[in-house]
Amino acid sequence: MIKIVEYKDFRLDEIVRLYQSVGWTNYLARTELLKEAYENSLCVLAAYDGETLVGILRAVGDGLTIVFIQDILVLPDHQRRGLGTALIKTVMEKYKTVYQMELLTDNTEKTRAFYRSAGFTAAEEIDCRAFIKM
Repeated sequence: MIKIVEYKDFRLDEIVRLYQSVGWTNYLARTELLKEAYENSLCVLAAYDGETLVGILRAVGDGLTIVFIQDILVLPDHQRRGLGTALIKTVMEKYKTVYQMELLTDNTEKTRAFYRSAGFTAAEEIDCRAFIKM
């Protein structure tokens, strides 16, 4: 049975394993930075299957006017089972009075369909433009 909990006692080994499993290697070159990012996040939710971390959602922001979903990952063999949706619903319920909930993601049909099904709207559909500097 999957349970979703607030994740506060960060275990870098299980976080790294999750990032590796989905091919997110950018963070893995600087794992100490990743650990600090988790420690300084507004909220981190973890999905556990027994004792195994199978999904995570990391949010940043002030929790009042804005929440930005920075990371959402689910182990490949646990995808397409509703875990991503459950993580998003949990963070949306936790911050249900927040003015603006945002995220930045790949522009694929799969991600567009997933986030639309969770209630998100593409920025250009509300006459907005996103900018990013990397």
